[in-house]
Amino acid sequence: MIYITGDTHGDFSRLFAFCQRFETTREDIMIILGDAGFNFFGGQRDQNSKHNVSELPITVFSIHGNHEMRPATLPSYRVTDWHGGKVYVEAAYPNLLFAMDGEIYDLGGIQTVVIGGAYSVDKFYRLANGWNWWADEQPSDAIKQKVESTLAARSWQVDVVLSHTTPLKYVPTEVFLTFIDQRVVDKTTEIWLDSIEDRLTYRHWYAGHFHTEKDIDKLTLLFGSIREFKA
Repeated sequence: MIYITGDTHGDFSRLFAFCQRFETTREDIMIILGDAGFNFFGGQRDQNSKHNVSELPITVFSIHGNHEMRPATLPSYRVTDWHGGKVYVEAAYPNLLFAMDGEIYDLGGIQTVVIGGAYSVDKFYRLANGWNWWADEQPSDAIKQKVESTLAARSWQVDVVLSHTTPLKYVPTEVFLTFIDQRVVDKTTEIWLDSIEDRLTYRHWYAGHFHTEKDIDKLTLLFGSIREFKA
């Protein structure tokens, strides 16, 4: 079985409860739609989280969020093949996988493209308090080119999109934090995803990031719930 959930931010209690309730195995997959929380602190605290989650009877497949380091920048990760695409993995935690943006994965026969990253609306608050923030949180030009080339090679057709944030047209403005001045929020990733969505023929799109649950058109926003992954 393949399951999907929203941001965990280092709190994996829902995964532990889920695996116990449904008696999962390593053949089962749990997709986390970014901000998993495995690579936030950069020290022993991260290692403790990885160790604990790696003992679960499930394979965790995370996409890149905006509150975590990119695995490509960490020397402990290597690249390997998985379900038709490339993933990042650490030898010590073989069931904790990170997607590579722009790759296509065959997930239960569902052809799935991954597009991670987003802008952090709490960027300046984090910097002011000496907390971690990473300048590469959003997709680079190279990543955008790879995504577009991958989709163009498939005639702009795919079954499912997994992204962290959403196309601009689907951003849930009703959950915006009132104390954030939206005029200073960088929406370039959402604008770019709009251009992707306009050209793409797809069956379903899943995203996280906004800490809400919502279904609109063919897009599903997830946060705390766990659903069966479907096209």
